Amino acid sequence: MTEVILVDEKDEPIGQMEKIEAHQKGKLHRAFSIFLLNDKMQILLQKRKLDKYHSGGLWSNACCSHPLPKEPTIDAAHRRLIEELNMDCKLDFVFSFIYKIRLENVIENEYDHVYVGKTNETPNFNPNEISEIKWVELDFLLKDVKLNPKKYSYWFHHILTQNFKKIERHFK
Repeated sequence: MTEVILVDEKDEPIGQMEKIEAHQKGKLHRAFSIFLLNDKMQILLQKRKLDKYHSGGLWSNACCSHPLPKEPTIDAAHRRLIEELNMDCKLDFVFSFIYKIRLENVIENEYDHVYVGKTNETPNFNPNEISEIKWVELDFLLKDVKLNPKKYSYWFHHILTQNFKKIERHFK
């Protein structure tokens, strides 16, 4: 049983709850999204396993998850990079935002912390977490997300269409 950190709209912890229950009840909780970039102006995408409790089979950013109670968000981000992609790298905090949307059988209500890392490594991903990964040219991705939004996770689509300028600076 994995618990998430419930937060208020200022990201102050107000409790904890079992992860699935928090998603079923739509409780605001802390999360993070990691974007990995390389020197070729590409972004690493992962295809979520079909059996994920939501957004299965969709393309998304390199890694995303939730910190455990009392775990600093940056520590959780490094932990999940290792668990999902069998790698780690320096991560820079870029921004955070709140989003809420009903997806399939859950309500995503997350205070999402976005991090960017740089690597030229193609990770040896964990097949229990991810079904596929690929490096994608930035220009192609930005066009495809607009043309085919249903291929991508909601939060990934939101970040790319609403806040990409904040990530784009890290390519330089």
